[in-house]
Amino acid sequence: MTNSYNVTMLGTGLIGMFYTQTLHGQRSRDRVVSVYSRREERAADFAKEHGIPHHTTDLAEAINHPDSNVVVIGLPNIQHEEAVRLCCEAGKAVLCTKPLGRNAAEAKRMLEMVEEAGIFHGYLEDLVYTPKMLKAVTAVQNGAVGKVLWARSRETHPGPHSDWFWDKEMAGGGAIIDLGCHCVEIARNYIGKEVKPIEVMCWGDTQVHPIAAEDSAIALVKYANGAIGQFEVAWTFRGGMDLRDEVSGTEGTIWTNHFLRTGFEMFTAVGQGGYVAEKAESETGWLFPVGDELSELGYVDMFTDMFNALDQGGAPMESFYDGYVVNAILDACYKSMETKQWEPVQLEIWRGSEEVMGSAVFREYDQEHLLIKEEKMPDGKSKLILKEKESGKILQRVV
Repeated sequence: MTNSYNVTMLGTGLIGMFYTQTLHGQRSRDRVVSVYSRREERAADFAKEHGIPHHTTDLAEAINHPDSNVVVIGLPNIQHEEAVRLCCEAGKAVLCTKPLGRNAAEAKRMLEMVEEAGIFHGYLEDLVYTPKMLKAVTAVQNGAVGKVLWARSRETHPGPHSDWFWDKEMAGGGAIIDLGCHCVEIARNYIGKEVKPIEVMCWGDTQVHPIAAEDSAIALVKYANGAIGQFEVAWTFRGGMDLRDEVSGTEGTIWTNHFLRTGFEMFTAVGQGGYVAEKAESETGWLFPVGDELSELGYVDMFTDMFNALDQGGAPMESFYDGYVVNAILDACYKSMETKQWEPVQLEIWRGSEEVMGSAVFREYDQEHLLIKEEKMPDGKSKLILKEKESGKILQRVV
């Protein structure tokens, strides 16, 4: 059965705007009936702009609005736990933006709260729902690239749109907590969310902005099956928002570019007369507009998955449990950034496989040899690089 849902929207920033536009625009039968903002003027303006009948600066009043049955959290990270607690008390389904918590301890408390209350919970990690990502993950799951060896995700841009992101206490960190959460979950979806993350090596620093948190970071996450997840994040990138992923396996490779260089490129000396794309830094020169931003960033498929799961009484693709695992990995990143060593991922709750496997994948050539490489040469012949099993000697043959 397909239902319609009345939504309480917590937050009126960029993410609250994207969420509301998606809910009102795509499924259309779902409506935001109450909106919360920290400022009365902003709450009133947002409600008027989006045709929302009720607005308030009281968090509990918004969550307990009698007409709403789903609460969407699009608040600063420091407010997530309190909002989740109020949703549990109200017995209402809750969907929370990324990251779930400022750290794993906070995320774990939220996971335990929703499970104890028995309410529906969804983790709004939009970038695992982009059209390209969904198609790429399906290809990987169908064996198109063989065994996944390496998954890389990059998100960089000139910096966040609201002041609280830049406050380490309110956000829980800098570029890692803001952008690394996307990248980690993208890699988990490619590698397999049942595969346990084991340890992390991370570099991070404050290169440009006068803030206490990191504005740039690179990390390697090692998984129990030998695969490596890699992320590159920065608030220092100039030229817009760079969203790129790669996954490499024993039988193939996939590259995706979600925002820049997607096939829509425009040069204008006078400007196109309005908004270009999220984090765009210029209105003239070479521009990279996005055809359907809400869809390309994953919001449409994300909310469809969430509400379909609600309809069916099941679990969505991304739940608070996934948000907790991501936070645990990010905690290890922050620790490694300080110690400059590999640091273990501390998971007090783990519901996947405990199996640890090596990453090596060898191909048999014949009873005596392993195949290292086969390459077609310009003259049409094939060159084989082989390893003798018994002696370990490397040799080549031309056939």
